[in-house]
Amino acid sequence: MDRATQIGIGLGLFVIIGANVMEGGHPTSLLMPPAMLLVFGGTIGAAVAGGTMQDAKNAVKSLRKALLWKPVPPAELVPVVVKLADKARREGLLTLEDAVSDVDDDFLKRGVSLAVDGTDPEELREILEGELYAKKAEDKHAAKFFNDMGGYAPTIGIIGTVMGLVHVLENLSRPDELGHLIAGAFVATLWGVMTANLFWLPIGSRLARLGELERARMEIVIEGVLAVQAGNNPRVVAQRLASLLPAGQREPEPKAA
Repeated sequence: MDRATQIGIGLGLFVIIGANVMEGGHPTSLLMPPAMLLVFGGTIGAAVAGGTMQDAKNAVKSLRKALLWKPVPPAELVPVVVKLADKARREGLLTLEDAVSDVDDDFLKRGVSLAVDGTDPEELREILEGELYAKKAEDKHAAKFFNDMGGYAPTIGIIGTVMGLVHVLENLSRPDELGHLIAGAFVATLWGVMTANLFWLPIGSRLARLGELERARMEIVIEGVLAVQAGNNPRVVAQRLASLLPAGQREPEPKAA
């Protein structure tokens, strides 16, 4: 898996706890169950209320994807498609039906299957691009759910602080407890701001980035399948697909002797 999210969140928590200890605090002083329950529960509730139940269910899958999924660079698909183009040019398009069974990319399998079945090129492009647009919408909703949580969390934290301060005012007759009560009140704001900027917004950004990488792979597939169907020269296919990649992901061209 790609551990960027785990490393980033872990580093952020380490710095925050370390800074708290350096200032003379104790890590357990930040672990106040009422404040944490309010911030986490209230944030999740607000996010669920802003969408549909299906969005909430998808968010659980998206969270697992953000933490555990390893993105596959789009560049890795180029040699696979070029190999298929070479086979189709030498042995015919129908021979790809068996060759594509070893490919791990489901989208590429569907595209090649449609091409082998004799689907019209324009219709084939429309079908594949339709899946691309649907994927884009799905990724947008997944990222939006966590970005919304990042927007709600600080406000929920402020609500917790206000509730704590109300409790402080109710206990003015006991000045020896005011310091502890005031500190506890502001812990809710800390958790609201911290979870928003350390958990929810980074996860939303992570999902958006993973979506970009997946859509880049799908674009490679669309152009590659159409080129294979048209019987283009494998070298031309390779150059066409390489042009869709960022410069840093392209294989260097061999130098002339």
